Amino acid sequence: MLLLRNARYLSRDLLEGFLRPGDAAVDATAGNGHDTLALCQAVGPAGRVFAFDIQQDALDATRALLAENHVLDERVRLILDSHANLERHVDRPVRCVLFNLGWLPTGDHRLTTRTPSTLAAVGAALRLLAPGGALSICCYPGHEEGARELAALQDWAAGLDIRQFNALEARFANQREDSPKLFLIQRAP
Repeated sequence: MLLLRNARYLSRDLLEGFLRPGDAAVDATAGNGHDTLALCQAVGPAGRVFAFDIQQDALDATRALLAENHVLDERVRLILDSHANLERHVDRPVRCVLFNLGWLPTGDHRLTTRTPSTLAAVGAALRLLAPGGALSICCYPGHEEGARELAALQDWAAGLDIRQFNALEARFANQREDSPKLFLIQRAP
């Protein structure tokens, strides 16, 4: 059952609906690994997940969570690199790409995603999307860089070619204005 808890959970729940066993997916911001785990479970043993983060602590936490849940290493590739470099590491079309912007919840909040690398990464993600695939971006405008990312992503999404992509921007109407925002982009089938 779909629960409307917040933008982050809605993002993951929606993307899981796009995935089939054997698909490839990207977690562009691995963080503590919860989204990576959900993607691994959705693509199944025959699928492949590429998980990116610039912090080794994040990848270590992701690896531990995957091991705790018996997800085998051959299903997932953990990549210590910026999400802006997706195309250097992902060697196939993907069915979905998930971004959960901001900072590592348990980490140094001065280390946050940045607008230039985020824009480069979402552009790369669109180029990697298979027909009918989806891109999800959860953006947190409650801090200075997050507000910049939101404004840039709104402009970027509004400029996508409607013949190639459908772009949805969503927010929870009864939450604070600086609550997380969700973008869901689907490539035409």
